[in-house]
Amino acid sequence: MAAALLSPQLQRSLPNLGGGITSVRTRRTRPRQCSAIAVDVPSSLAGGVSGVRWGSSSVQGRRSEMEDDVVLRSDGLDGFAFAAVFDGHAGFSSVEFLRDELYNECVEVLQGGLLLTSKNFDAIKAGIAKAFETVDKKLLTWLEQIGKDVDSGATATVMFLGKGVLIISHVISRTGKAEILTGPHRPYGNNRVSLEEVKRIRAAGGWIVDGRICGDISVSRAFGDIRFKTKKNEMLKKGVEEGRWTEKFISRIRFKDDLVTSSPDIYQLDLGSDVEFILLASDGLWDYMKSSDAVTFVRNQLRQHGDVQLACEALAQATLDRQSQDNISIVIADLGRTDWQSVPPQGPNFFYEMSQAFATVGIVSLGIWISSFLLV
Repeated sequence: MAAALLSPQLQRSLPNLGGGITSVRTRRTRPRQCSAIAVDVPSSLAGGVSGVRWGSSSVQGRRSEMEDDVVLRSDGLDGFAFAAVFDGHAGFSSVEFLRDELYNECVEVLQGGLLLTSKNFDAIKAGIAKAFETVDKKLLTWLEQIGKDVDSGATATVMFLGKGVLIISHVISRTGKAEILTGPHRPYGNNRVSLEEVKRIRAAGGWIVDGRICGDISVSRAFGDIRFKTKKNEMLKKGVEEGRWTEKFISRIRFKDDLVTSSPDIYQLDLGSDVEFILLASDGLWDYMKSSDAVTFVRNQLRQHGDVQLACEALAQATLDRQSQDNISIVIADLGRTDWQSVPPQGPNFFYEMSQAFATVGIVSLGIWISSFLLV
C-alpha cells in the first residue's frame, strides 16, 4: 500500500497507479518544487522496517534555467524502489528524455526486479551497466532527431532500494556518520577517482585544461554530450572555427574512445540496522556542503520533527544560504528504523575540531619560531 504525502498542487498532478504503486516526478513549471511519498512495505522488504519514508526537493538556484529533475518510482521492480537525481547541463532535453527512459530500460534488463532479488551481483551490475549504455545511445540518436539542445547532457545518481539491500547511491548515514559510497567523476583533483578519470580521458585521446575536458566540460561521466562521443571530430573543427585551437594542433589528435562516458560505478550494500537514511543529491549540494555536514543537518532536522520532507526542503534552503550558485536536487530515504526523538543533538566532531585547531596553532608557532631565527 502506498500513501502520497504531497503538497495539494503535486497531489492533484500525480497519477495513483493502483496496487500499492506510486510514481513521483517533479515538474519544471516553477523555480521551486518539493514532493514526498511514504511507501509502506512488508518488513521483509526493508530489513525489518515497516516503511521507508521518502522526501525530495528541487530548487532552482541562480542558474537561468532549471535543468535538474528528481524521479521516484515504486512500480515494476518486484518490491524495490527506484530513485534518481538528474543534473542536466546545456539544456533540459537530456534530462527530459532520461527521466522515463532510464527507469524503463532498467526495469527491462533487471527483468522486472527478478534480477535484483537473485543476489547475483555480477548479473545485476552487468544489467544496470547495459541499461545505462543502451539509454545513452538512444539519447544521442533522439537529440540529433529533435535538433534541440543537441549538446546537452546530464549526470545521474541512482539507487535501487529494497529487501535490505541498496544498489548504487552516494551517501548514507550510519549511526550519524556519513559514509560515501561513490566518488565524483570529474577530471581534476588528487583523489583516486579523479586521477583514474584523467588517465582514461588521456588514453582516449583527450586532454584536460583547467579541470575541463578539452577546456570545455568539467564532468567526465554523463549521458548525452554528443560532441565528446560520436561528434568528436566535428568538435575539433568547430574549435578551429572559434579560434580555440589551430589546424596544426588538431592534426595531432587521434581519438581512440569516447571522452565522456555513461558507464556507472555500481555498488551493492547490505543495509544493516545501523543505517538510518540514504541521501542522493546533485552537485548543487555537494559543491557547497560536506557529506558529514549534510548528514548532521538532516539528523538534527529529523530529531526536531521527524518529517523527512521538511528535512529535505530545509537542507536545500541551507545550501542556498551558503550561496550555492547551482540548481539543487535532493532525495532522502528515511528507513524508518530510528526513533528520532530519542536521538541527541549532533554537532561537529569536537575532538576533530580541537585537533585541527591545535595543529593550526602549532604550525603558526613553528613559523614564528623559524622567522625569529631568520631575522637574527
